[in-house]
This record gives sequence, structure tokens and C-alpha cells, in this order.
Amino acid sequence: MAIFIDDASRVIVQGMTGSEGMKHTTRMLASGTTVVGGVNPRKAGTSVAFGEGENAVDVPVYGSVTEAVEATGADVSVIFVPPAHTKGAVVEAIEAGVPLVVIITEGVPVADSAEFFTLAQARGSRLIGPNCPGIISPGKSNVGIIPANITGPGKVGLVSKSGTLTYQMMFELAEYGFSTAIGIGGDPIIGTTHIDALEAFEADPDTEIIVMIGEIGGDAEERAADFIKANVTKPVVGYVAGFTAPEGKTMGHAGAIVSGSAGTAQAKKEALEAAGVKVGTTPSETAQLVRDLLG
Repeated sequence: MAIFIDDASRVIVQGMTGSEGMKHTTRMLASGTTVVGGVNPRKAGTSVAFGEGENAVDVPVYGSVTEAVEATGADVSVIFVPPAHTKGAVVEAIEAGVPLVVIITEGVPVADSAEFFTLAQARGSRLIGPNCPGIISPGKSNVGIIPANITGPGKVGLVSKSGTLTYQMMFELAEYGFSTAIGIGGDPIIGTTHIDALEAFEADPDTEIIVMIGEIGGDAEERAADFIKANVTKPVVGYVAGFTAPEGKTMGHAGAIVSGSAGTAQAKKEALEAAGVKVGTTPSETAQLVRDLLG
């Protein structure tokens, strides 16, 4: 099992023919993802060859998401388009009825995110991102830019605001493997939250332990702590990036804004620990907490 994606997921790539789209489509295909099409109105009716020899795959390009979905039965779209065009791409995917839309693009205006998030809620599409590395269920599907060769399938579920810390935690716990690792992004408005992932991991029979990585700023981690206390029976280990951040300075992601004691790493750590979460003060310490629990 896994959350949100599995080996039956059929993926289209909006922006597949651009440099980033080409690079990461190549990597997604190499890791076993079923990529069934790309979308580019200017190149509709063509195809793009990925790989060489007997491993070569020809991926067709469609003129619209609706056309791609009708032709392929795609149920996931991943978006590699510039910030100015991201809103249009996301809206197109939602209006085509794609159930899961993964938005890799960084620098999407917050007003645009608010608009397409509202539409997604109304239409029943799940968004992941923007400004995120995507989602991987090792050995099943990999949608986004997460390196697939860090670890294999296993029992750890990971949800993280930070792309880099997603990769580091996967590396640190590689011997245990992961059911799913999801990078939700650090923008002020994101489509999938810690709570969404926690709820899904709690319901996933193959996830035995959950790792949650947050960062300073906002109150997402405090709200997640309340949810864990009320709803999560599986062990949760946490890490909050920003323990050494200087007071009064905005750090990192656009969402990482601290006001007084609210939003500090220490305040988040205390809230999580009050909910029964074991919290590390470094990524490596956090990984060791997981090892101790798994034995």
C-alpha cells in the first residue's frame, strides 16, 4: 500500500517538453512510474522518445489535459511550467477532473495559489505543492523530482515541508524503506497539509511509523500536533527545521515567519511532544529516534 499514488497511477506531465520536464520525466520513467502522456498545445500529435534501445519509451504529447485524460485514463498530473503559467496549468488539470495534481513550480504568486486551491476544493482534486519535490512510493510510482535511488519500499511514512530534508531523511532511514514520502512544500498556501498526510498514513496498513518534518513559522505543526493527539495511533517522530534561526529574522520558505514565541522551533517541539511525538533537534537525531522505535 501507499498514500495518494501507487503502481496503478497513470501520470501525465504538463511541461514535459521543456528542459526540466524532459529531465524529470526521464527520471520518473526510469524509476518505474507509468507516464502516459505530456501536454503542450504547440506540440500536440507528436511524441517524445525517452531512454534507449529496448528500454526506450515513446510518450505521446496532447494538446490539452482533457484530451490527455480521455486518451490515456490519466489520474495524476505533475506540473513543470514557469510560475506565470502555473495557475492556468493547474486550473486546466482541475477542470479536466484529474484527481491528483502535483505542482513542482517554485515562485507561484500566493494569490494564484489561493485561487486554484479554492477551485480544487470545490471540484474534489487533491493538490500537492506548489514549491515542492513531489511524492514517491518507492518501487511503485514517483511523481516529481525526488531521487528514486535513495531507498526502497518499506514501513516508514514521511511528510515534509522541505525537499532537501525529505531526501536526507530517506537516506538516513534507507535500510527500513518507505511506504510513501511526500514533500508538501513550504509556501503559505499549499494543497496538501501535514494533517492530510497524517490521516492517510494512519489509514495505510503498510505504514508502521510516521516521520513529520516541519519548519519555523506559521502554526501548521501545532495544528498537526492537535490532530495527532486526537486521531493518530501509530508512532510519530518529528523534526522542526530552524532551531538555530536568529530571532526576528525571516528564514527559508515564504511561510517561515516567526512572531514572538509563536512559530519558533521550540514552541513547535513542545506542542508535538505534548501530543506524544518524539522530536529530534537535528535530522540525524530524528532518524535515530525512528531506529530506536523500529528496533
